[in-house]
Amino acid sequence: MRRLVAPLGLLLALLLCLPGVPGLSVAGPSPAAASEAGEAGDVGDGSAQGTDPYWPLDGNGGTDAQHYDVRVRYDFASGKLWGRTAIAMTATADLRSFSLDLLLPATAVRVDGRKARFRRAGKHELRVVPKAPIAAGTSFRVVVRYAGKPGSYRYAGERNWLASGTEVVAMNQPHMAPWWFPSNDHPSDKATFDVRVTVPRGKQVVGNGVRVGRKVRGGLATTHWRMSDPMATYLAFFAAGRYAIDRGTTAAGIPYYNAVSRGLEPRLRSYVRNVLNRTGAITDWLQATLGSYPFATTGGLVTGLDVGFALENQTRPTYGAWIYPGVIVHELAHQWFGDSVAVQRWRDIWLNEGFATYLEAAYAAEHGGPAVPVYLERMYDKTCADPTSAFWRLNIADPGAARVFDEAVYDRGAMTLAALRNRIGAGPFAALLRRWVAEHHDGNVTVEQFQALAETVSGDSDLDGFFDTWLRSGTVPAPTPANGLRDVTCG
Repeated sequence: MRRLVAPLGLLLALLLCLPGVPGLSVAGPSPAAASEAGEAGDVGDGSAQGTDPYWPLDGNGGTDAQHYDVRVRYDFASGKLWGRTAIAMTATADLRSFSLDLLLPATAVRVDGRKARFRRAGKHELRVVPKAPIAAGTSFRVVVRYAGKPGSYRYAGERNWLASGTEVVAMNQPHMAPWWFPSNDHPSDKATFDVRVTVPRGKQVVGNGVRVGRKVRGGLATTHWRMSDPMATYLAFFAAGRYAIDRGTTAAGIPYYNAVSRGLEPRLRSYVRNVLNRTGAITDWLQATLGSYPFATTGGLVTGLDVGFALENQTRPTYGAWIYPGVIVHELAHQWFGDSVAVQRWRDIWLNEGFATYLEAAYAAEHGGPAVPVYLERMYDKTCADPTSAFWRLNIADPGAARVFDEAVYDRGAMTLAALRNRIGAGPFAALLRRWVAEHHDGNVTVEQFQALAETVSGDSDLDGFFDTWLRSGTVPAPTPANGLRDVTCG
């Protein structure tokens, strides 16, 4: 995710605008208890809570999602959505019942083809009771039918549905799925996806992955998109409206699919389209820097709706009309850092946002901007004079739910990586990033794992002090070589 204006990131954004661009209480067991229940298999009711203390209701105990087959129909005039989602799951405990995350009212549920009892458990949970218990290790299929107006619902202080009478786009972080399909809504439970969206035939639909096909029946059309690599639920999206489409392959042979809303004024649309079409070249640069692009296709979508952030939806990031080259670098870098290599816990968000912001700086360094060490020096000089600021006080390895998208997570996170590059050397650092994404492709990771790999790759077995100073100390790092700051003074 990248917001419209990040104060410290604004300078970098300008540098990248290079010449040539125009009913049940939700109270329940603690996350730890829920985890134990899911592992031990000695509790017959899968917890309605996951294991993440930032948002304890995200995800559920006792089940592991494997594949989502999401089919929705959306009516622009009323703002109503009808859905049928089939989920292939595996029981990780003996289950009498289990939960799914869903805000819209369910109308029917089946488990392995048999009607199941269900009820709402608070505003966010759907409790399902199958006809017969499900044994641990068993694969099963649950089908949920549901309907409602997504724009009427709120969760965790968020009202995330983004739509007008002519366009809709399901994009947000850290939550989006419960507004349009039932799921285990946490990045630690990835799955593959088929998504079919039905809208009036005059509209187009854009989604993740590869476009499988489009079928027209009367006044309606159903478009099918498939994501064959595991994906976190918040990264699943669809957009429907009228779009100008550009497709082809990058110089390195990666297929791309770009879409720009025709709701934008023509001159703005032309400008935005030209900027978005940098996606191919930027994807190729990132591949050359980080190793093989992790998915089958790349691209992006620019909505005509008023959105103040961009998001790294897997294979096809979504942007507002304020798009600029740096934000494309940021969201495409997330395809490696955040999408393919996803966080295990929301506290690990630095591994997404700090890394994507660092890649903005690295891209700028190779395209007419300051070298990475100079970028670090300038950022340090800009921030070090106020050691009591929130920018330095925040523990970016555990920022808390209210501050996961704080400026420090992004910019101090990027500075940490630039300083690590100074500390261990440019060559070992480049090898570290490539090995990180290769070893954890399609996986989930923690900050502690990254530190361990940094020590292994660099041969420096004592980086505890470095990471504690930059991530957790709450103070300005001293300008020393041990902190990756050479010939730097504050002020």
